[in-house]
Amino acid sequence: MMPTIAFVLLAVAAVIQVVYLMRKSEDVDPFSHFLLLCAALLLLATTIQRSIQINFVAVTNTFESLIFFAGVIGLVLFAYRIQKKWPVYQFVLFGSTLIALVLLAIASSPIAPREIHPPIPALQSYWLVLHVTFAFIGESFFAVAFIAAIYYLANRDEEKKLNADRIIYTATAIGYPIYTAGALIFGAIWAEAAWGAFWSWDPKETWALITWLTYTVYLHMRFIQKYKGKISAIIQIIAFIFTIFTFFGVNFLLSGLHSYG
Repeated sequence: MMPTIAFVLLAVAAVIQVVYLMRKSEDVDPFSHFLLLCAALLLLATTIQRSIQINFVAVTNTFESLIFFAGVIGLVLFAYRIQKKWPVYQFVLFGSTLIALVLLAIASSPIAPREIHPPIPALQSYWLVLHVTFAFIGESFFAVAFIAAIYYLANRDEEKKLNADRIIYTATAIGYPIYTAGALIFGAIWAEAAWGAFWSWDPKETWALITWLTYTVYLHMRFIQKYKGKISAIIQIIAFIFTIFTFFGVNFLLSGLHSYG
């Protein structure tokens, strides 16, 4: 029930955002971020409820991962909306809300069964919990950076492009170390504990590394070479596409140690 209510709240928030997006005024709506917060709290409450039922942190299957991912995106958007340091763009709010909505829509589809089952023994490790949660928290920031990159490419106003570039860089700079810790470091520790090897070139491991390297290229260009521009935004978009493929594509198109997820 809670995910359904959260979906409705996100849908209402998206409608409000679209209304403000279509107005000639550049005002940001004053209300939708509270709906995002409520939706996020409901989704995280779902995670807690399922965790109590299985006596373990409920982030070990596709449904639970989608719920957690969408919930964290909602929290990130709320934080983005209330901060005062960078301009808030309605397009970034709407696009990121849409990503959370799509994740919840997939969570309600047949590819993500809702049945509550205790995880298999290989998944009963708190290194796995750190691996999954940190990876999705990092990816939630990447989602905001992705929408900001689209906004950058679609805009002709130089000041807005400059501000969009700052949002891209800031979101990526926050998400990158969190993703690095979750996807690579904690993932490797869990792999060694579960399978006896830190790295096995499993398809999901390989694509997580590709994703990480792509974001590394972006940060190198932006921070070390001080490069800002179209190519930088395109790399950001490609990196998020790799992020989504690592989650969905590997799970359903490639077989490996992560195929249960």
